[in-house]
Amino acid sequence: MKLYNTTAGVIIEHNGNHFKADSAWDELVNRDHLEAYLLESLEGLPIADADWANEAKILAPIESQEVWAAGVTWLRSRDARMEESETAASLYDLVYNADRPELFFKATKQRVSGHEGELYIRKDSTWNVPEPELTLFVSSSGKIQGYTIGNDMSSRSIEGENALYLPQAKVWEKCAGLGPCLYVTTEISGDTRISMSIKRSDEVIYNESVTVSRMKRSFTDLVGYLFRECEFPKGCFLMTGTCLVPENDFTLAEGDVVEINIDGPGTLINTIGFNPKHR
Repeated sequence: MKLYNTTAGVIIEHNGNHFKADSAWDELVNRDHLEAYLLESLEGLPIADADWANEAKILAPIESQEVWAAGVTWLRSRDARMEESETAASLYDLVYNADRPELFFKATKQRVSGHEGELYIRKDSTWNVPEPELTLFVSSSGKIQGYTIGNDMSSRSIEGENALYLPQAKVWEKCAGLGPCLYVTTEISGDTRISMSIKRSDEVIYNESVTVSRMKRSFTDLVGYLFRECEFPKGCFLMTGTCLVPENDFTLAEGDVVEINIDGPGTLINTIGFNPKHR
């Protein structure tokens, strides 16, 4: 089952049919047993007009929720972070093997772009990369209710200069992609495949994939640490870490198109640009 946050309201997709929900996003999604609730709610809901996807714009699947992210949860991510930093390489090796994961705040709705939206790269960074991440939606009680696709954009030259610059390397306007929907299911298989391709002038310059089973930490472990001293009244999103990283000689350019596909949620496509207010 999929939930789409759109300009026409919340659309529920189930078994090839589309229904218009009778609740706003925040009211609908933040509940335990979300899948069971939605299945029960379908009876009596109006079927959405067949042309809803053409008439309504699909928005990022977020309203009042915060987006957090986990780091160094995959071996490839650890290696990449060690390669980018001459001053703090050992930090990433230590956190990869530690009990406590790296967790950091990423974005609110203001800094998130949805499917087919634009993501920005920083002009004060010389090394910018997309980071495809399976993203959890967690209810306010700390229970995983669904999944979506995240793009945790990163300015690697800034973080590589000094690990204390992490917030600047991770947070700016339009620094996160999320979408295209919330994939509501009780669990996701380790065989779930995450793929990313990058196009430049219509030419594919990067294309790789990996399965979720390669991830070192469990979802419940990450959520448990996030909820230790934080409360999320409307639920939250948690990006679970970077699994695919382009080679070190790659950096994003204006006009690049990043396409991330995850079995279940579908495909998130974003175009790369600069913030026009800061050109």
